[in-house]
Amino acid sequence: MNGFALGLVLVAAVAHAIWNISAKRIGRGGARLVFLYSAVSAAVFAPAAVVLLAVEPQRPEWTWLLAAVVTAALHVVYGIVLQRGYAVGDLSVVYPLARGTGPLLSVLVAVLVLGEHPGWPGLVGAFLVIVGVLVISTGRPTGEGVSPERRRAGVGYGVLTGVAIAAYTLWDAYSVTALAVPPLVYFGIRALVQCLLLAPYALRGKAEIAGLWRDHRRQVLTIGLLSPVGYLLVLFALRIAPVSLVAPARELSIVLGGLAAWRVLGEAHAVRRLAGSLVVLAGIAAIAVA
Repeated sequence: MNGFALGLVLVAAVAHAIWNISAKRIGRGGARLVFLYSAVSAAVFAPAAVVLLAVEPQRPEWTWLLAAVVTAALHVVYGIVLQRGYAVGDLSVVYPLARGTGPLLSVLVAVLVLGEHPGWPGLVGAFLVIVGVLVISTGRPTGEGVSPERRRAGVGYGVLTGVAIAAYTLWDAYSVTALAVPPLVYFGIRALVQCLLLAPYALRGKAEIAGLWRDHRRQVLTIGLLSPVGYLLVLFALRIAPVSLVAPARELSIVLGGLAAWRVLGEAHAVRRLAGSLVVLAGIAAIAVA
């Protein structure tokens, strides 16, 4: 895998893990929280996208708008399902399952449908990443307030989130390569459309939005700023490396998320998570030489 692309993906993974910890700490809000941090993202990055459009030598096309609308819809589903998962399940269950299911499906579609050929090191690396995710996310739950029902809910929402991740990852790869949409323009339009899609529902709960902003302003700003940074870095990586390698390489965030769930949030199974993290790192190393 291209070293520069790998570097972009790894920095994106760090940003992704940090903002997901913030999302877990909020734990509530659902679609209204997604609207709130989407508005922060749009306020910061949409003006930059407008400036880029003005100076971009390539003329804008209607397909760019269509591509951004589709990814906005997919990200709305992703954000709502993820927040619901964090409300009913543990970070150490929802996050690794979501991040593992996504690349698994992305790699399968990239190889079987898109005809990509990442080579044996890349495929072995993807397999190791997925195995590491399973090691991190399995095991008998322990601790106060942990129940089989809570674990099943976390697993269910984690898998659903992974399906959404695979869908938008594959669509984003198509958009920035086949449709040649500039990543910053793509994200800027997406952020605006995402806000518009959520606004009718979100604004019916103005008091809840005000409460979320009052109580969790720091976390909302963290999500609204770091989520786009991580996302944009991955879009740039998708332009220079195949999705079958980019998707699993992003999963360094699972290692960071698993460690944070243990050290910051006090969740259990530290040894299991560390073992799974080492397997994930081995997979990333294999991807790096693919």
